[in-house]
Amino acid sequence: MKIKKLINLLVLILAAVVCTPALNFAQDSSKITLDYGTDMVSRYVWRGTQFGGASPNVQPYVEAAFGNFVFGSWGAYSLGGFSPFQELDFYAAFSLMDDMVSITATDYYFPDESVDYQYFVYDELITGHLFELSASFNGTDKIPLSVLIATNLFGADAIRISDDSTTSFLRDGIQYSTYLELGYSTICSNLDLDVFLGVNLTNPREADASTGYPGETGFYGSKMGVVNIGITVSKELKISNTFSLPVMASVITNPQSQKIFMVFGFSL
Repeated sequence: MKIKKLINLLVLILAAVVCTPALNFAQDSSKITLDYGTDMVSRYVWRGTQFGGASPNVQPYVEAAFGNFVFGSWGAYSLGGFSPFQELDFYAAFSLMDDMVSITATDYYFPDESVDYQYFVYDELITGHLFELSASFNGTDKIPLSVLIATNLFGADAIRISDDSTTSFLRDGIQYSTYLELGYSTICSNLDLDVFLGVNLTNPREADASTGYPGETGFYGSKMGVVNIGITVSKELKISNTFSLPVMASVITNPQSQKIFMVFGFSL
């Protein structure tokens, strides 16, 4: 099934779900929960990779939840620096087992204002979209461990180079790059403490001089291995009797690229 037909089908299914009288959404708006907000961070680091250079980043979101479903949008916009950057994502998630397990589909998109980007282009060879499917175990109070596994299914993944050396620089589909992350959460000195480790599970093919094969570039790294290790400390900073400001600080390193980052942020 072509991607345009698939997207149209998903839109029709979503419309049918929202408009079905049996679900009683229209008759009782209290069943639908709307939320919005924004995070301000000193720099944007995602899965061990920095985006937008070493500049502050504003990251707004808006989402709607009803029952076990959540639909939302999330963005990221750099506030200066030498590498202007923006991102606009849409996601749909379904939770089960009292939110202990989640299944999420995400459409990542990176607009480039320096060119005439076209958002509604879904051709596999030129699209700027990246569709990911992920599953996560979110942990419990008794088991403060989390596991995330995410796979790119379509779009602007890393280039999978053709075996034919004469056309080796032409795009030949995506690598289905896969990322695995393990996390542990606890409380230390009245602070929320999260420790995480992320692994690139995709091993791009190396160059082969005998055949003229130029090699591949991985979406998360140049080879299979650890790409994201870090620790996040967060707390609610009391501003007044009626307002508290959530603040956080992270130290993140990517052993494969030999980079390390310090990130501070707060939520509104």
